[in-house]
Amino acid sequence: MVFSGHLRAISPRTDNRSTFQSPSSPSLTNSRIVPSIVTSSVDLDNEWPLMSPIENETGAQRERRLEAEREAKCINDAIEHEIEQDRAERKRHKPEVKILLLGQAESGKSTMLRNFQLKFTPTAFAAERAAWRAVIDLNIVRSVRYILDVLASAPAIPEELRRLRVALSPLRSVEEALAIFLASDEHGRPVARPADEHGLDVKVRGSRWKTLFNRSMTESTRQYTQAYEEVLNARRIIEACRDDLVALWAHPAVKENLEGQSVPLQFQSGFFLDQVGRIASSGYEPSSDDVLKARIQTQGVEEHLLKMETAAESGQTWAIVDVGGNRHQRAAWIPYFDDVNMLLFLAPVSAFDQTLAEDSSVNRLWDSFLIWRTVCSSKLLRDVSFILLLNKYDILDAKLKSGIQFASHVTSYKRRPNETEAVLTYLKEKFVIIFRQATTNNRPLHVHYTCATDSRATAIVLARIREVILTGNFMNADLL
Repeated sequence: MVFSGHLRAISPRTDNRSTFQSPSSPSLTNSRIVPSIVTSSVDLDNEWPLMSPIENETGAQRERRLEAEREAKCINDAIEHEIEQDRAERKRHKPEVKILLLGQAESGKSTMLRNFQLKFTPTAFAAERAAWRAVIDLNIVRSVRYILDVLASAPAIPEELRRLRVALSPLRSVEEALAIFLASDEHGRPVARPADEHGLDVKVRGSRWKTLFNRSMTESTRQYTQAYEEVLNARRIIEACRDDLVALWAHPAVKENLEGQSVPLQFQSGFFLDQVGRIASSGYEPSSDDVLKARIQTQGVEEHLLKMETAAESGQTWAIVDVGGNRHQRAAWIPYFDDVNMLLFLAPVSAFDQTLAEDSSVNRLWDSFLIWRTVCSSKLLRDVSFILLLNKYDILDAKLKSGIQFASHVTSYKRRPNETEAVLTYLKEKFVIIFRQATTNNRPLHVHYTCATDSRATAIVLARIREVILTGNFMNADLL
């Protein structure tokens, strides 16, 4: 098995524990986070091929259909055999540590995963850095489209911006090529059209897109060469538009039109326009900080296997499960609660003035409280160590200093100071109270303030998390 930087698809177990409900509470509405997972099975072995649903089918048509169905069953059997082999392989090579990353969408889970990789598997992380250029390029293009959409609704714009809008029009084809490439499955087949995506999100599926930038491409990746060439061509267009990109962000009218937006563009993750002169230059290679800052959205559930390179755990395999945080993806969480050593819950403290992308009536901070209560009350996680990461405090600080009033969105805060330290203390108290109310045993809760895009500060937090994990392993082995 290949471990460092390796991601594998994992099939959830569905059983009678697959229902995820939050405890009843008069103060929390819509407490049912995820619907039950209902499964059914059909014995295809005794009924294959299936009876024809086609009336007046000729003998030749029936034979062609049966042949296609027999071929489909062979493919299905091969897939099931591969799944069984993967399950058996996982049992033989069970990771020493399993960490579960939970939190709503855009809470910083994937960025925290990259911090783990940077700190504990630096060689593997460095080998993948070049692949992130495609994500960063799409982040830039999405920011440009956002600006142009805002300008389109402006009553009047300067002639220079009109020229830039025309000059940057080729970026639309760049956006399409990169979006299809990053959202393709492991065989290079697109699974979503760019038109399906809105806003600034960059959806990725699996890790096949990373392998194409490996300097030693294998034969298994040659079939994907056309997509690779399209990504390179998209890069050439971005480099050709470099000066116009710099001019767009530097234009004062752009800043003026963005001021009225609910969340300033420069506060969004994946914002690179302030560095576009460097990034759009020929020969650009992403730095570690660039990779951490890149914006992606995980689709489904992904298990990343890290072959540890540092300190006492060198050679061990740590599994980190990263889950999609949108409401419709939360149904996939519960099957992965088994054999977890630690749960890292990320709550974006900067989201107090935002609503869910999938439901504009729900405040994101309120949603984090709701998920947290439900997770804390789960019996499946009774013996799991909990770490709460109050993430994106840097964006919170910028918002409060810009004049946004926390109490205007969280009325229970009342007349407390509109200062970062006071707000963080308030939020920590709220999350701790929920934890104590929902937890029946006396397990400890570790709370940290984090800015996941700050690798140096986050490395200190990760070192403390590592200590908690190792201490727990020693206690389980009766060494402490």
